[in-house]
Amino acid sequence: MSDVAPARPSSTVVVVRPGAPEPELFMVQRHEESSFGTAYAFPGGVVDDDDAAVHEFCTGLSARQADSRLGVKTKGLSFFSAAIRELFEESGVLLASANNIDEDLCAVRDALNAGSECWSDFVTRNKIELHCDQLHYISHWTTPVSRPKRYSTRFFVAELPEGQAALHCGGELTDSCWKTAHDMLEAGRSGKVKLHFPTIKTLESIARYKTLEALLEWARSCVEWGVTSMVPAIITRDGKPEIVLPGEKDYPGAKL
Repeated sequence: MSDVAPARPSSTVVVVRPGAPEPELFMVQRHEESSFGTAYAFPGGVVDDDDAAVHEFCTGLSARQADSRLGVKTKGLSFFSAAIRELFEESGVLLASANNIDEDLCAVRDALNAGSECWSDFVTRNKIELHCDQLHYISHWTTPVSRPKRYSTRFFVAELPEGQAALHCGGELTDSCWKTAHDMLEAGRSGKVKLHFPTIKTLESIARYKTLEALLEWARSCVEWGVTSMVPAIITRDGKPEIVLPGEKDYPGAKL
């Protein structure tokens, strides 16, 4: 029997908006008792069984297209549904047809976070169209096999919808901010904020683009060019733990 913990399917959304001089990203800080401690990250979470119950309301992307883009055999739309749900729960941003919803969305969001509301019930009774085509798949990160809690996380980029605002929930998330990728990377290097490795690598990729248009063009092209699944490993080098990626020196199992 393997001692490696299974990696739970998850979705994360990098919400972007125009900024000066560069695009800004919505970052959230996790509660100290969460799996990620007090680190800053992007809104997201684990794919639930309930996410599969709303596939018929996913628009802009067929089930086959979703599977193909993510490189999975089935239930690719569940990652998109989870991304939209988690983004709504954690930031209040809803990538969906929200104009005809005759409900208090703030109250629905609170109920979802409290567990007294069901995502599939909310979507179904309002016949909400989930805008899956607004999510651009950019990367796939899996937690190192040495960790007791592991996630297989699909990263998406989405532009902040016009007329909507992002604000962190007050439970699992304790703070939020809009920052450029360069500013967050500098804050991480200086020790002002804590950033995990996949977040750093995502920020480094985004920091290459100086305009929102260029950033979104890159995000839309990632699937066409091919998204590589990354499984970092933690090794000891010079007496200190170090993270290495497939293809790098001393990655476990790599040929000399």
